[in-house]
Amino acid sequence: MVTPKDGDPLAVDFAALRVLRLVHDYGSFSRAADVLGVNQSSVSYTIDRLRRAFGDPLFVRQGAGIVPTDRCDEIVIEAARMVDAFMALSAPRAFDPARADTTIVLSCNYYERATLVPALVRRLRAVAPGMKLGVITSTVRGRDQLSRGECDVLVGPVQIGDAGFFGRRVLGDHYVCVMAPDNPLGDKPLDVDDFAAAPQAVVTYGGNWRSRYLVEMEAAGLAPNMVLELPSPATLRDILPGTDLIATVPLRTALSYGPGLRIVDCPFPAPFEIDLYWTARTHHSPMHRWLRGLIGQIATELEAGVTR
Repeated sequence: MVTPKDGDPLAVDFAALRVLRLVHDYGSFSRAADVLGVNQSSVSYTIDRLRRAFGDPLFVRQGAGIVPTDRCDEIVIEAARMVDAFMALSAPRAFDPARADTTIVLSCNYYERATLVPALVRRLRAVAPGMKLGVITSTVRGRDQLSRGECDVLVGPVQIGDAGFFGRRVLGDHYVCVMAPDNPLGDKPLDVDDFAAAPQAVVTYGGNWRSRYLVEMEAAGLAPNMVLELPSPATLRDILPGTDLIATVPLRTALSYGPGLRIVDCPFPAPFEIDLYWTARTHHSPMHRWLRGLIGQIATELEAGVTR
């Protein structure tokens, strides 16, 4: 039997390709080492092995960081496909929710945590009590989290058309206004002028992403009369009562506040969709197919229960 030598492409294994992929995704040897739970010298040694195997520097210094070579980009694309395909092959072919003993990581934001996650947790506790659910915040990093394997599924108002990603629509929604029950602005339908002039608590979600109603307002040459800026809609139920402020949030977010706030139609409803994404790594996994189906079922039930 002939054993491949160091520097021979046949000596490259999936573990080494995973290291390459992480260094490429994070643009950092030290960050990849942190994710893998190893020291940086181990990562450097693996990359040196891959450099000899592929006859390419793979990464070059640029300023204070590193950038991949064109050959490295090409290798990573193919390596990701092969590693994901192998992981799919190694997954068990049968799945029994009642006997599941694993952790699934879901990347999403406040909207999904307030609408889909509560029902998902209840359902998992009822039919798959051994399954653990990890929830991480995606903000605008969900695609990268999914690509790097930091999460198994991504749920949110995002569109990913890249190869290697799979997706489906799970839920639709639109924006409404919420305010204190005694706010006189709720006594009649809000027109565009009254809406723009009303003192508003505007949720920015702590990033560069903007709510669709703000985009539509800007397209109409308008801007909200913002007197309070918040990174999350979580505290609106406590802030709005006793004030003349209004806030604009998705309908299902508004419904999650309970009866303490009045809900009024928004002149800029800005309909949007929530999509579910995953990668080739879990595409054929019976467990992940079951989980995706469960999320889709919960979303269908939510849509059927909301008629406003």
